[in-house]
Amino acid sequence: MNWRSTERITKGVANHRRLEIMDLLQRKPELSVEEVADILKINFKTASEHIRRLAIADLLIKRYEGNFVRQKLTSRGQSILKFLRILE
Repeated sequence: MNWRSTERITKGVANHRRLEIMDLLQRKPELSVEEVADILKINFKTASEHIRRLAIADLLIKRYEGNFVRQKLTSRGQSILKFLRILE
């Protein structure tokens, strides 16, 4: 087992806003940072930083579309979110 990878994942989900973003992207994939910030009513920079950390943890991927970057959960992100729902 790669413990560094596990650490990145754990740090990636260790924030309620990041979990909200993951939940939102599961329901509405392919959102931009602006759309995530608007829907969750958070600051753009805050949303951007949380999305960056989720990407580092390989929980979401970014797709570039013109001036926009679209976010989508990876299969790992979907699995982690499913696991966390079991813990609720």
